[in-house]
This record gives sequence, structure tokens and C-alpha cells, in this order.
Amino acid sequence: MTKVLVTGAGGYVGRHVVQRLAELGIPTAAVDLQVPQAPLDGVSYRAMDILGSACEVSALFDEGIPDVCIHLAWRNGFKHDDATHMLDLSAHYRFLMELVAAGVPRLAAMGTMHEVGYWEGAITENTPCNPLSLYGIAKDSLRRALLLDASKGRFDLKWLRGFYIYGDDEQSQSIFGKLIRSARSGQATFPFTTGKNKYDFMTVQSLADMIVAASLQDSVSGIINCCTGRPMSLADKVEEFIAENGLDIKLEYGAYPDRPYDSPGVWGDASRIETILRGAACP
Repeated sequence: MTKVLVTGAGGYVGRHVVQRLAELGIPTAAVDLQVPQAPLDGVSYRAMDILGSACEVSALFDEGIPDVCIHLAWRNGFKHDDATHMLDLSAHYRFLMELVAAGVPRLAAMGTMHEVGYWEGAITENTPCNPLSLYGIAKDSLRRALLLDASKGRFDLKWLRGFYIYGDDEQSQSIFGKLIRSARSGQATFPFTTGKNKYDFMTVQSLADMIVAASLQDSVSGIINCCTGRPMSLADKVEEFIAENGLDIKLEYGAYPDRPYDSPGVWGDASRIETILRGAACP
């Protein structure tokens, strides 16, 4: 049976990925800076700073070398211009290459729509990338390096590109989590952009299902958009979220300017992930 190593296992996305693997009965080693207070049955947890210089990847192989590493670890993902994105970049690359050198044959690493930069319309695996934030630049740099190494036959790579995630919002630093916390604190209004931009929205639970499905299959490699393929305006989605959660708060439209690197409409081409979810080989 396939053995899986998950980094960033205690993070916003990682917790749901580990949960899904546990539901499927997949032997899983879950790694993060801390072991969770409520560990899942059948999951082996280890507290480790994988980006630290003292990290020894062999310490992760108590139950044998994993068949695939799902690499979700990343700091400050909601702070796009934080310097840690660039400062951590070489450590991410070093860690993953040490896994490959130790014999891990397959890597599945989390990407982002922000590695593409400004784009209007559907993002495919062939869309050119010109990132406009430190977060996007760092992710794009790691993607390019891993694709180059994978092209030499050293390992199989799935680059799992995420889009606009919501759900489990108590744990999120996204606008949805901030809305919940603002409403609960008694705030009557919430400063907002124009909300006209259209994005590809997906629950974190659905994203976790896609990550697991894409990581465990052998038919499709390279860039895989984890998305719905259906754009929706930010305003419509947030207003829907407020209504569904019964929040007593109003959006203050135009309080913040739209970010210059955000497209008026961008979404993912879902053809490859839909093929994976159908269990068929990619054409």
C-alpha cells in the first residue's frame, strides 16, 4: 500500500489532507512544527522544522521511505509580500531534493494561482507565469526548479495549483475568516474592495480531496490545476457567505483599492483534475 508523507500537516489545508488520507486508510506520516492535540488514528505524527538547517530527512522514515511526499508546508501564505517567502525558498528546495536523494520517487507540491500573476481568463498548465508578489515569485521559482529536475527523470512531480480557498474559516486568515471574527466582535461594517473581480472559489475540503486524488494517481503529472473551472465575483461570493452564515455585518464597498496584480476575471482550467477525479487516463 502507498505510504504518504505530508508536510505542513497541521496547517489550514494540511489538516484536511491528512483527514482525507486517514479516511482512505492510507499509511500517513504527518509532519509539522507541532503535533496536534487531537491526533487521528492510523496517522504517525512528528514535530520537526523541515526548513531548519538541522533537519535530517532520514528521521522521517521510521516506517520506511514514503512513496510520495505531499509538500504543503509554507509560511505566511496569506501575506503575499512577506519576506519569508523568498528567505525560505532555498530551504524548501533543499528539503525536497534531500527526499529525492533518499529515494522518495514522487513529489506533490502545492502551488498557487498567484505564481501566474496578472491573467485574464482560464489558467491552463501552459499559461505563462509572471508573478507580481513575493509569494507568487517564490512559488513560481520552486515550481520551475522542480519541473527542471523532474524532466531529468529523477522523480515524478505533481505541481498542484490552488485557487481561491474558503471553508473551515475559523482557522483561516482569508477574508472569510476575518469576516466571521469581525462579526463576532460586534463590528457593523467590513472594509472591502469593489468586489468586482471574479475568481475560482473552492472549499478547503474539496481542495483536500483533489490534492489526495492527484497525489496518489500515476497517469497525470506536471502542473495540475485544483479548481472548479467556474468563476464567480468576489462580491457575490462574500455576500453569499454572509447570508449562509447569518453574519450581522455589511460590506463597505470601495474602502480598499483592488490589488493591481489581480485580474478582473481569472479561473482554472479544470480539465486535468476532472480527468483524475473520474479515474481515467489523461489524454
